[in-house]
Amino acid sequence: MRFEPGRVVVHRNVRRGRIGWVRPARVVSDDDRGLLLWIPRGSEVASEVTDAGLGMRAVPFAEWIVSAHRLAVARWQGPPVLKFLPVGVAHSVWWFRDEQGRFSHWYVNLEEPGVRWDDGGLAGVDVVDQDLDVLVHSDRRWAWKDEDEFAERLDFPEHYWVPDPDAVRAEGKRVIARAEAGEFPFDGTWCAFAPRIEWTASLDLPPGWDRPPVR
Repeated sequence: MRFEPGRVVVHRNVRRGRIGWVRPARVVSDDDRGLLLWIPRGSEVASEVTDAGLGMRAVPFAEWIVSAHRLAVARWQGPPVLKFLPVGVAHSVWWFRDEQGRFSHWYVNLEEPGVRWDDGGLAGVDVVDQDLDVLVHSDRRWAWKDEDEFAERLDFPEHYWVPDPDAVRAEGKRVIARAEAGEFPFDGTWCAFAPRIEWTASLDLPPGWDRPPVR
């Protein structure tokens, strides 16, 4: 399944059959290397919160797993993001920019390989975010991110969606080695990416964005 450039799809995170977050994105390219997505600033996004309106990172995981949840819609306040989902690997790579629009760093999101779906009028890719991440600076210095949250959630295996933490960390180390070596996609590819002018407008969540996950 390939998505046409310019098409709006939804990039969704799934947690044990529940939608964790949703982001509409413009397809930049989709080829043998993988799927490249563009998320403009100000786009409408959704995230799972408690009935009190707190996100998962705002409460202890022991409290989160016994709370009722809902999806809250808001506007993405961060910078525009370019996301690359390579074919058949357990991570994606995101390009972040500073306030002047210049490339600032890569963000390696460790996740199960995405599963695509296409309902005709709406399409998307569902992933399982494995929470542990890697921040790679423009000079290719790197650091693990969210290690504390990862460790906390592993204490609740009956509720957590990461069955093999060693595999997650091993995937991170493989990507780190590529980054240190300056291999694709850490070789400067897309660091100067400029979207088409019509792609810079914020996106709204399309009808059906909350349809049942495929995984």
